[in-house]
Amino acid sequence: MAAANEPRFVHLHVHSSYSLLEGALTIPRLAELAKKDRQPALALTDTDNMFGALEFSEKLAGSGIQPIVGCALAIDFGDHEKRGGPAQVDEEFARLVLLAARGEGYRSLMRLCSRAFLDTEQNQRPHIKADWLAEETAGLIALSGGPNGPLDRAFLGGQNALAQSRCEALQRLFGDRLYIELQRHGMANERAVEPTLIELAYARGLPLVATNEPFFAKRDDYEAHDALLCIAEGRLVADGERRQLTAEHRFKSRAEMAKLFADIPEALAATVEIAERCAFRPVTMRTPILPRFSTGRGKGETDEVAELRRAAGAGLDARLKRYGTAQGHTTEEYHERLAFELGVIERMKYSGYFLIVADFIQWAKAQGIPVGPGRGSGAGSLVAYALTITDLDPIRFGLLFERFLNPERISMPDFDIDFCQDRRDEVIRYVQERYGRDRVAQIITFGTLQARGVLRDVGRVLQMPYGQVDKLCKLVPQNPANPVTLDRAINDEPRLQAERDRDPVVRQAFDIAQKLEGLTRHASTHAAGIVISDRPLNEMVPLYRDPKSMMPVTQFNMKWVEPAGLVKFDFLGLTTLTVLDRAVKLVKRRGIDVDLSNLPLDDAKTYEMLARGETVAVFQVESQGMRRALVDMRPDRFEDLIVLVALYRPGPMANIPTYCSRKLGHEETDYLHPKLEPILQATYGIITYQEQVQQIARDLAGYSLGKADILRRAMGKKDRKEMASQRDDFISGAVDRGIARNDAEVIFETCAKFAEYGFNKSHSAPYALLTYQTAYMKANYPVEFLAATMTLAMGNTDKLAEYRGEAERLGIKVEPPSINRSGLEFDVEGNAIHYALAALRGVGRQAVEGIVAARSERPFTDLADFAH
Repeated sequence: MAAANEPRFVHLHVHSSYSLLEGALTIPRLAELAKKDRQPALALTDTDNMFGALEFSEKLAGSGIQPIVGCALAIDFGDHEKRGGPAQVDEEFARLVLLAARGEGYRSLMRLCSRAFLDTEQNQRPHIKADWLAEETAGLIALSGGPNGPLDRAFLGGQNALAQSRCEALQRLFGDRLYIELQRHGMANERAVEPTLIELAYARGLPLVATNEPFFAKRDDYEAHDALLCIAEGRLVADGERRQLTAEHRFKSRAEMAKLFADIPEALAATVEIAERCAFRPVTMRTPILPRFSTGRGKGETDEVAELRRAAGAGLDARLKRYGTAQGHTTEEYHERLAFELGVIERMKYSGYFLIVADFIQWAKAQGIPVGPGRGSGAGSLVAYALTITDLDPIRFGLLFERFLNPERISMPDFDIDFCQDRRDEVIRYVQERYGRDRVAQIITFGTLQARGVLRDVGRVLQMPYGQVDKLCKLVPQNPANPVTLDRAINDEPRLQAERDRDPVVRQAFDIAQKLEGLTRHASTHAAGIVISDRPLNEMVPLYRDPKSMMPVTQFNMKWVEPAGLVKFDFLGLTTLTVLDRAVKLVKRRGIDVDLSNLPLDDAKTYEMLARGETVAVFQVESQGMRRALVDMRPDRFEDLIVLVALYRPGPMANIPTYCSRKLGHEETDYLHPKLEPILQATYGIITYQEQVQQIARDLAGYSLGKADILRRAMGKKDRKEMASQRDDFISGAVDRGIARNDAEVIFETCAKFAEYGFNKSHSAPYALLTYQTAYMKANYPVEFLAATMTLAMGNTDKLAEYRGEAERLGIKVEPPSINRSGLEFDVEGNAIHYALAALRGVGRQAVEGIVAARSERPFTDLADFAH
């Protein structure tokens, strides 16, 4: 594995930053260090988890280094009752290092790591039980764990017999795949136990292995890492009695390790032997694995292709019967497009995916759970519209299927689905019951130490005055959408520089914080991501338990679950859907039925309200900037709202004045070329949507829409190599179709410029529909709409005050019954809503309900009970 003249050593007990608030080495940094030292292999053994396993495998292999995936797992031998004498074994379980030597070992490791979280009591740290190993040791290599291992801990506690029995148990389980681990970081406990470990190994015929347990990169990082341990444990650097490592817990070179263990060459040789025995690494899957869809009718598996064709055909017929075709289009055109899309879906083998998504959306709608009209590129699919996955006719609004699925660029379809915030969990429970609780999980996400937060943490552990730390932190810009690094904040802010130069403690805090910034701080659950598998998930990924969630969670994050072979589904919670649903139900009490899915999109009252900028509580357009844009635009058609959603972003918003000026006739519309007019007419000559770039490439240069999507992506990513190739194809195609070369070049460059920030119309249109629906309800049924809005804003007194003011502006007044009980009075003039007033006064909703129920024939549950 290494040249004959090079030191022969492989790191087998390494911690990355996924050893939360313990490891200070990111995986890219590990790859960099190993490559610099020409290390042939490296093992990742994070504490209690496999969060970084797939990332590590891909990154190390990409750097030409053999990755070995492992884990340092806490293990319960069930022998705590054997403790005795003055020296006790610690309450925390000792850790065993397990390395995946073969595929079956990796699968065992995933199952064990999953059980450590899922089968452990919530008040305990994750751990495995020794008897779980009975069926899970094939393909695994075990190291005894070093100073925190079960043997060392027993010996250090004066319990030699306990150490012997544990060793015997491990030897029965692993045979010649058990190694006695020796570490030399200069710590007293290591020196004390080493002779005993060597004696044990020789007596039992077990091999020795030398390890270094690095937590940080180099000696200079020790101080920062020590502060990290204090942050993790809520201690101070000045505390004497706390966990501390040494400067030797750095990532040592092979030469350093060869010198350190020169007296035990067999322990060095064993590291290379173990690496050679490890002939497996997890790889990314080329084809995601979907569960089989079943209709539940009859016996046997469902023919997914036939079922999708049946369901889509029937669904389209139902849509056309209810809503008709888009103006200027025929029924035949709809069926032709449906057939085309179905052909692409079948060739790409995604029939099951569409059926699965349609199934849980249709179930949700059948239960009265509000579902969004769709968002993202999926709204461009007529099949999705036919299956009621989306609720916007893509032909009517010019949405392109090829922006969603492109047979010329294979990628998974991805529907982002909005559900009522209050009832989203019901849909997830349905999916669990439908496919199996062991086959459905949420997706993990990781929080990191950000500039302000890490500076506060470091200031605390260094015992800096709170006021001083707070003053420094407030000088660091905070922008979650575009986080500013501490280094940049210091360079850009003279006051921070002055404090650093004046106070050595501040300088120390900055130095430490900059080294810790960006490290993984904690694990939690992604707000929307769900995976569904065709088999128990712990066969595909290791699982985690978030204390705040009842569901299992994948240990791989959003970036890595799909490469692991799983399919991601986004279940998003959207309060706006709940507001609309409640408002419609309140209106129905007056005997008026409002069908949100079939609203007239030309309601003058709605557009007049928007044109006045009266957008309090209207989805997406509440900000001052949006109000200004609406006033300038004077919207009078649905397309104006789609455009506004697409343009109101940094960069493209510079085109809003041009759009408004051209719309109102103050400026002439310029199309660059007559053939662009049919494509850009709706946006007054401004390339606004990504789909327009695709249409231009198709109509002017002869591209297929699939190839045009590749062009659009190349332009958006500024891929120079691909752009050069596409430029030649575009211009030659345009010239062949009668466009002058100079014009073709100008059109290509214009498309390239706009494609950098062009928006996906299939995302903009459904969100514009939600904007319109909320505006329609406010314009036509303001009492019910504001009642529903305030009901959902009960926990936000600032919003309640704003909505109350809006109600008063609209002349909506409520005179609720005077209640004088338990010291509560609700007889204030001009309050739009009873509960809202109570919330503004700091009175709990439950207390108000109890009082009102006592004075009413029935308890009320919505704010509009007093709205008239």
